[in-house]
Amino acid sequence: MAARRRRGQPAIPNPPAKEPSLGRLWLGLAGLVVLAVVVSFAWQRWSGGRPASLPGPDSVTAVIPDQAATYALYAGSTTCRECHEQAYAEWMGSNHGLAERELSATEDRPAFDPPKTFEHASQTTEARYVNGRYELATLGFGTNREPYQAVRVIGNTPLRQFLIERPGGRLQVSEACWDPLTNEWFNVYGAEDRMPGEWGHWTGRGMGWNAMCAGCHNTRVRKNYDAGTDTYATSMTELTVSCEACHGPMKDHVVWQRTYRNSGQPYPPAVELDPTLTRFSTNQVLSMCGSCHARRGDLTGDFRPYDDFFDHYSLTIPDETDIYYPDGQVREEDYEFAAFLGSRMHLRGVYCLDCHTPHAAKPAIQGNDLCLRCHNGSRTDSPVIDPVAHGFHGGYKDGNDCADCHMPVTAYMQRHWRHDHGFTIPDPLLTKQFNIPNACNRCHQDKDADWALEWTDKWYGEKMNRRTRTRATWLARARDRDPAARDPLLDLLADEEIPYWRASIISLLGQWIQEPTVRDAVSRELEAADPTVREKAIHALEPWLEMPGFDVRPAFRRLLDDSVRCVRVAAAWALRGEVAPASQAGRELLHMMDFNADQPTGQLQKAVYALARGDTDRAYEHLRRSIAWDPNSAPLRHEMAVVCSMTGRLRDAVDQLTEACRLAPTEAEYRYKLALAWNEMGNLSPTIQNLEAAVEINPRHARAWYNLGLARNQDGQPQPAIEALLRAEAVSPEDARIPYARATILAQAGRIEEARIAAGRALEIERDFAAARQLLESLR
Repeated sequence: MAARRRRGQPAIPNPPAKEPSLGRLWLGLAGLVVLAVVVSFAWQRWSGGRPASLPGPDSVTAVIPDQAATYALYAGSTTCRECHEQAYAEWMGSNHGLAERELSATEDRPAFDPPKTFEHASQTTEARYVNGRYELATLGFGTNREPYQAVRVIGNTPLRQFLIERPGGRLQVSEACWDPLTNEWFNVYGAEDRMPGEWGHWTGRGMGWNAMCAGCHNTRVRKNYDAGTDTYATSMTELTVSCEACHGPMKDHVVWQRTYRNSGQPYPPAVELDPTLTRFSTNQVLSMCGSCHARRGDLTGDFRPYDDFFDHYSLTIPDETDIYYPDGQVREEDYEFAAFLGSRMHLRGVYCLDCHTPHAAKPAIQGNDLCLRCHNGSRTDSPVIDPVAHGFHGGYKDGNDCADCHMPVTAYMQRHWRHDHGFTIPDPLLTKQFNIPNACNRCHQDKDADWALEWTDKWYGEKMNRRTRTRATWLARARDRDPAARDPLLDLLADEEIPYWRASIISLLGQWIQEPTVRDAVSRELEAADPTVREKAIHALEPWLEMPGFDVRPAFRRLLDDSVRCVRVAAAWALRGEVAPASQAGRELLHMMDFNADQPTGQLQKAVYALARGDTDRAYEHLRRSIAWDPNSAPLRHEMAVVCSMTGRLRDAVDQLTEACRLAPTEAEYRYKLALAWNEMGNLSPTIQNLEAAVEINPRHARAWYNLGLARNQDGQPQPAIEALLRAEAVSPEDARIPYARATILAQAGRIEEARIAAGRALEIERDFAAARQLLESLR
């Protein structure tokens, strides 16, 4: 469905983020040329070592059971009705039972007949019923508005979208939506004016049913994408989220029940229970719900009931991006699963079916009575809550509704209001400091955060200074790359009891991973019990595989045999330049990339893998395809520039980065890389201009300040160079290269005592810094 466009993107394990330095910048002193870490712009970005010989094609895949044999194990939902009539009836009318279906005259014709026209942004769409066809006349694959036939419905309440057939086995999901509650048409993008050619337009890959919707709206889906022809042969056992989507294949169960229970024959001797049934564990239920109700990257395309979530998915959690708010509240379309894993409810053993009925998929009890089943003193690990006294709003009205305050709702796809399942605590102070929303002002929209803060302080006082506030504060500051957040995050990591938050803290500590205390703390988490913690620790440590004196490769190689697939794939990605394609982890990595190869980011994954194996030609082709599929993606332009730089196409690299800057004008990193590309071409003026633009966008970009200092010095501006290096040092005080570079410039300018102090500072940070020691000795 439309707003799910980001969840369907594959999770790309973070590529290396080692600092590329400006090529050809140098500093000299008394005939001693001191190289300022001059490394190729492109190769350092991706370095993992070239193999002795090039590998074969990257198409080794994990073995998938024969599809026909697998589908033969399914009986179909109608067989369930024979014994489970009430459960079947509840399911039939639920949003699961109606997740996807054929169009029907009763349900759908009123949306199309009589014809209805609605405007959205600069466009107009008409829904109409013509000669037995349900049509949407809209801007699509051409430059004019054309009619497209709707062949199926996806979704039920509060909105329905329609599937349109296209060549190559594709189904595209309409952006035109029908609201059955208000009998209105609307556009799922709201005021956005998406156009043909964009990845997220309804004609683009971001709205392709095969990749984005089918797996969660149907039963036992196989995408069956053919990369060679760029076509699909998508299949499923049953349309919609059927009984067997959650219970697994039940043909054996149906046969057994019909044979013994319904035939009048006696049960087999010594058989007390149906031997075809297996009871789900709590984790298996969570995994099953999470398989669809999570923002995640798909590693297999083959999740089955009873499987573990982390054997099939890489979970998206709060990190350096703004996908979540720093306190864990959902921001983009994040669904329910991840936020729930970060809650104390989950920590105390609560799971989905404690609150939701399994077949109707609705709350088991309405209102506060659902929460008070546990928060009434019946459980020793649940605080007793009196909603009236706790809510301070008097009586059972909105202000005392548990869910209103601790599970605030956000509208996705314009009309789908969803509860946040993080069970967060409203905190107006976080709103003031970091613009994190709070439930008080979500309701009292005519008041400001100061008003809400005054009341929460009056009602709850010192209770508001709780761990959740501290954690959110330092996560927010770490997102802003504030160096003061490093030590508090290390303290939080040391005693955080919720694995979800440990993983999030690790992700944010990654920006300081070059520092020994951070590196050591994160390295210890490679042995953590929780797979997400291990996986995120791998991603954080990966950029420093080549760090002198720190060899994490042995630990990563051990994790290639981890018990959980998401960890094995993360380790294989980190070691992609050396992992054996025929090994278990190698096959799983290649299968993940093959499965996601129908998306631009999947092609990016393949490009990065090819680069690590030394195949720049193949990397270029993958990136060329990804940009053709998503021409408006600044990250793809950036990665293409990397490949162009590596292959000597410097002008192309500049062009790609220039386009990336146009597409993402507030992204300092692209300006920084554009400066490096200009420098590789030997053009100092645009190098300095773009470095200055980068630090103006992000004054905390230490690498840009550092390289700006080197560039200004080469341009004959020693004092502005020193000033830039001082700014770099203020942002990154643990980087010995910065005071060393400053020392060389000071020495070259004859400011010997200042140069000695700067060189000494470099040696304080890094005792074995030979060049700094050599420089210091030369100044005596």
